[in-house]
Amino acid sequence: MIDAVATDSSSTPSNDKPRRVRRTRMTGAERRAQLLEVGRALFAAKGFEATSVEEIAAKAGVSKPVVYEHFGGKEGLYAVVVDREMSRLLDMVTSSLTAGHPRELLEQAAFALLDFIEEYTDGFRILVRDSPIPQSTGSFASLISDIATQVEDILGREFKSRGFDPKLAPLYAQALVGMVALTGQWWLDVRRPKKAEVAAHLVNLAWHGLDGLNQKPRLIGHRKS
Repeated sequence: MIDAVATDSSSTPSNDKPRRVRRTRMTGAERRAQLLEVGRALFAAKGFEATSVEEIAAKAGVSKPVVYEHFGGKEGLYAVVVDREMSRLLDMVTSSLTAGHPRELLEQAAFALLDFIEEYTDGFRILVRDSPIPQSTGSFASLISDIATQVEDILGREFKSRGFDPKLAPLYAQALVGMVALTGQWWLDVRRPKKAEVAAHLVNLAWHGLDGLNQKPRLIGHRKS
């Protein structure tokens, strides 16, 4: 498809006709992908509220109606960006859980989240922001819950083999995944120590904490309820 026809006379002798240069325009799918990348970068850097449709269109080199045509507006673009990043992170975590030993499974889960932070930094920055759109396909909290469900199965089997109540596995799964996620937010900015060392310390705390669990823990303070 032809978007415009330009002439180029810079290398053409004066007695020759100007050479016509054909410029092809993006397909609908290519334009949509471009707008997603532009929106992703702006939402990560400035947040949803501070990003405008005008800015998205200007960065993409299109007019505002093109953004509305593809996504119905800024809210629609944001929702698609969030959904794509959530799916990517959940797929990375789920596909990483391949080992048989519970400790190595915890390592793999920790690495998956840290890998996502390192490789898809803009996506992680978007996910950890509070979503301003009620109809958005999800939130970081719901994503963490989905990941915790994967870990819950691992802990449930381990609890049962050790004589612990497997019904408590969801509580511990939420605690463990939440710990890794919040540490990941901190590491996103400081990037120290190295990723492997962060994963090792996270698993060290989680594993040895689980290893020393009491079957029926008791509070030692005066508050009981």
